[in-house]
Amino acid sequence: MDKSLYDAFSIVFEEDLLDEIAQIGVLRNIPSGEIILGAEDFVTSIPLLIEGAIKISRLDDDGDELLLYFLERGDTCALTLNCCLNRSKSEIKAVAEKDTVLVMIPVEKMEEWIINYKSWRSFIFQSYNTRLKEMLDSIDSIAFLKMDKRLLQYLRDKAKVNQNEILEITHQEIAYDLHTSRVVISRLLKNLEKEGRIALRRNSLEVFDL
Repeated sequence: MDKSLYDAFSIVFEEDLLDEIAQIGVLRNIPSGEIILGAEDFVTSIPLLIEGAIKISRLDDDGDELLLYFLERGDTCALTLNCCLNRSKSEIKAVAEKDTVLVMIPVEKMEEWIINYKSWRSFIFQSYNTRLKEMLDSIDSIAFLKMDKRLLQYLRDKAKVNQNEILEITHQEIAYDLHTSRVVISRLLKNLEKEGRIALRRNSLEVFDL
């Protein structure tokens, strides 16, 4: 197993657990834009994110997406863990936000490690807590923030997880993530540019207001 596993999780897991992950985990290199998990897929492995970033979205009955949160280095997905415990199909879509490296753990190890490793228990509970807070933030954003505020927060979050102020993204892709129309997004982006918060380019933009 690549030493990057130890670099990413050495402050999270004890050495014995890291060694076990290295022995049974399957390393996957995911190119940017690839679907890692689709809605209705059965979850067979627990992902641990070593490098990169993953976008987690919820799909409605019409196939439209709503961004829930991003995963970064050292994270796992609480909604995936929930599917593992219940042996149920996925209710989310996971897409590589940029080139990503994962180590996949067989689902049967989840409960075994909860019993055997204190650090794994803490990691699982903290992951649930973090993701729940992020989903509540998303709900608050939809319920209480105007679309221009939601858009600016989305651009800030996306720049953060990509570690790059320049985002290669179209107006339509932003509209999908925020569950609105391209026309609305284009208008709001122009307003943000006039305010000096962003600069628009062809199929990309730069975020100044971080």
